[in-house]
Amino acid sequence: MRRFFYATSNDINDEKEPSYPQLNTLPIGASIELTESIVHHWCRVLRANTGDQGVLFDGFGGEYQVQLQTISKKHASVTLLAHLEDDRSASVRTKIGLVMSRGERMDYAIQKSTELGVTAIQLLSSHHGEVNLKPAQVEKKLAHWQQVAIAACEQCGLNRPPLIIAPVSIHEWLQSLDTSTVEAQMTAKALDVSPIVSTLSQDPYYQILQQSSNLRMQLSVPAVGQSAMPASLPAVLKQKTPYIELLIGPEGGLSQDECKQAARVNFEPWQIGTRILRTETAPVVALATMHALSH
Repeated sequence: MRRFFYATSNDINDEKEPSYPQLNTLPIGASIELTESIVHHWCRVLRANTGDQGVLFDGFGGEYQVQLQTISKKHASVTLLAHLEDDRSASVRTKIGLVMSRGERMDYAIQKSTELGVTAIQLLSSHHGEVNLKPAQVEKKLAHWQQVAIAACEQCGLNRPPLIIAPVSIHEWLQSLDTSTVEAQMTAKALDVSPIVSTLSQDPYYQILQQSSNLRMQLSVPAVGQSAMPASLPAVLKQKTPYIELLIGPEGGLSQDECKQAARVNFEPWQIGTRILRTETAPVVALATMHALSH
């Protein structure tokens, strides 16, 4: 059956916009209106008919089997038939600090990282990075990349989409991770994400992103005499729910100053093999390697 992300919203102050409740607050047998994006994709593009069944997930856990009840020109409703508890989240919670790249390479990195179970991606700009978004571009690009992640969830069966966090400079991000400074301790705030997941980002599942990680690793260029991977990685992966942060630079690599700043906040170098990986390949290989080592 087709799977669709049901973006919840509870803006009761806007009478013009419909409210989309969390699915787990409704009883089986309840009828709900579908979001505009689902109506467009399922009913217009895929030409679904009344009585057809599909699956909805809203990111708050599990998924729901539903049946199309009514279809009109702009609206459609479904009946909740059953709740499935399936949680296909990865056993390792991960946040990737990813320096933005151009076009399809960035889409690929986000799509494949989602399929491999990443929890969040912090978008970064850096000295050697190709992309520096203007303020007017951020909202549109953030929505696009969040939608890439959601589409990957719909395809692969993941029920909790990763959060794509609005871009900051690598200096600003690393500074926020330095808990030894008063400034960093005062900068803890709500995650800056697309409106499509703003309600979801407040769920307890994602609160781990506000905590200190068990390990920080920087994907680095192979260097003679440098350890292949942090010695603590195997032990961290054996923990019940490890939380690991990764830093992945641009095609030109991180500058020396950026590497030094990363080291100061305990990012340890991780070499995966003897070859230099492209920026869109590195997150895929890193996540796959960690999940292989954890099983």
